[in-house]
Order: sequence, then C-alpha cells, then structure tokens
Amino acid sequence: MLSSRIETPTGPLTVLADPDGMVYAAGFTTESAELLALVHPRLRGPVRDRTDLGPITSAVHSYLDGDLAAIDAVPVRQHTDGAFLAHAWETLRQVKPGEPITYTEFAELSGRPRAVRAAAMACAQNAAALFVPCHRVLRTDGGLGGYRWGLPVKTWLIAHERRSDPGRDEARAAAR
Repeated sequence: MLSSRIETPTGPLTVLADPDGMVYAAGFTTESAELLALVHPRLRGPVRDRTDLGPITSAVHSYLDGDLAAIDAVPVRQHTDGAFLAHAWETLRQVKPGEPITYTEFAELSGRPRAVRAAAMACAQNAAALFVPCHRVLRTDGGLGGYRWGLPVKTWLIAHERRSDPGRDEARAAAR
C-alpha cells in the first residue's frame, strides 16, 4: 500500500492507495498508521511512502483549484461486511459538491428512510474522506454534525465547494 501526503489549505491530506490508483483511505492527518487502522483488515498491507500518487494527487490538486468533480473519477475501495454501508458509501459519492444534504435525506437516498442513525454511522465509518464526501452531510437542523477530521476541516470543505461552484447560485436563481 502506498501513502502520500498532499498539502491543503486546511492541513495535510494523507492518502493510502494501491499501486493501481485505488484509494483505500484518506484523511486530514499526517499519520499513515491512523489511516491504516481505518482500512478493513483484509485490505491492509505494508505502507510505503511516496511523494506523489499520480492521478490521485492530480485529482486532489484540481479539486483544490476549483474543479470539484475531479475527485469523482478516483476509484475507492472500502470493505464492509454489511451491504448497507457499501451502498451508503456509493450513495455519498453521488452527493453534489456545494449541495449538502441532511442525514435524513442521506438515509432516504440510501434506500432506508428510517435508518438515519445507520446513515450517520456510514459517515462515521467512512475511511476515504474527501473521495467519499461524508463532509457533505449535515444535521437535520442544518448544523455541521460531526466529522472525524474536525469541524474546522468540514467547514472549510463545504465553504470551498460553495465558493468554487458559481453555477449553483445561478441555477437556483433561474429556478425561482
């Protein structure tokens, strides 16, 4: 497993990936070991540091430069013993940048409208932050809720996505 640290305006983003460019874990930390603990035991392996992960690093830089869709094409592999979590993580990848949803809406999109706590658990157990954008899920009252990497990081990510998507405001104005 390869590890690389990418500097962001909100601190370092460390990514664990395989040599083929599949992300296994990512988080706003400098500690590869902290991320490795989030990876399912069947997927773990020795970690080797790299300065660059090619397309993954490029996608993160493009995202930070305002191309919010750049991270969508990066493949992610998380393993779970439950079908709901796998489906919920795929569902998270469909949530549009700059358009956060609530945990209730996330549960509905995931096919289990009454499973709000399970939807929140899917966010909490997500090992591939940024690429599986659990930061785009808010409390029902619009509050931030939690985020493994801290609320300042979640706040920055949401603000970045809103700033970088001027078409979002134009589309809302046109819909009125």
